[in-house]
Amino acid sequence: MTASDLYARIQAGDKSACDECIRIYTPMVYQLALRILGDEAEAEDVTQETFLNAFKAIDQFEWRSEISTWLYRIAYNAAVGRLRKRRDTSLSVEELAVRTDGQNLPRQLYDWCCLPERDFETARAREQLERAISSLPDNLKSVFVLRILEDLSTRQVAETLDISEDNVKTRLRRARLFLQNELRGVATPD
Repeated sequence: MTASDLYARIQAGDKSACDECIRIYTPMVYQLALRILGDEAEAEDVTQETFLNAFKAIDQFEWRSEISTWLYRIAYNAAVGRLRKRRDTSLSVEELAVRTDGQNLPRQLYDWCCLPERDFETARAREQLERAISSLPDNLKSVFVLRILEDLSTRQVAETLDISEDNVKTRLRRARLFLQNELRGVATPD
């Protein structure tokens, strides 16, 4: 069955199609919400909200993107909304290059490819990597999670976040630089 067949069935009110959509897309929606929020219960809530909102607005889906991208967008907005409520602040464009501790991100870019992958296979290093990812500013974290961890294309990330592809690339470079600075010295053996 194609995505368009599933969409047509959902639009026609077929409850089994809704169940099938939930079964197919729940893992990716939940994973995204969990990575953004870092809380299993909130990620479950966002997952439920995502499908409820999607099914309520199914007539507004215009096929300019894939269903998965549309669901990512709904989930992302719900998760970020929860983060903002949690922090009671919002990000501005001026904050793009400022770390959470108020320091400016360095403007020099480094070659990300040279991190020794086998050193990141240890549990300690993975934990430090996860901590560094969670400390990314929200605007950089969302791009990094969607593009690198969820393996969406640059175009899909841009559609999901409603930003340009160039902005996705810029934020991804900044996220990598931020992580490289955070992880400096982590890749050394015990």
